Amino acid sequence: MDEHPHVDERFADPALGLTSTQAKVLAQLDGPLPMRAPATLLVCDASNVTGIVDRLEARALVRREPDPSDRRVKNVVATDEGRDVIRRVRGEMQATSGALDTLDATESATRYELLARLRPGMEKNA
Repeated sequence: MDEHPHVDERFADPALGLTSTQAKVLAQLDGPLPMRAPATLLVCDASNVTGIVDRLEARALVRREPDPSDRRVKNVVATDEGRDVIRRVRGEMQATSGALDTLDATESATRYELLARLRPGMEKNA
């Protein structure tokens, strides 16, 4: 997610049907991730992650697997479909970033002004 810090916002696009929280978890799955790791990322209780993973699993974007070194630990793993969603979103983010780079100084200033006006509502809904 560091490469695309706002990838979770793009995942929240209704066409993808994911919340930004689900997206944050999915975007972290470059490999198996213990269930407690998303709780650390989201700064929430591990029990909250269960519901998030349940919904991702219901969409066949992730699966749970026992950790090979400690079978008491469950790892979350992105499925092929989940990895495809991540690739699509990252591609769209790169395209969006490239398009924003074509704005002139006045257009960029307008964009930042609009984002500044929207920010209080975004923070309230976070």
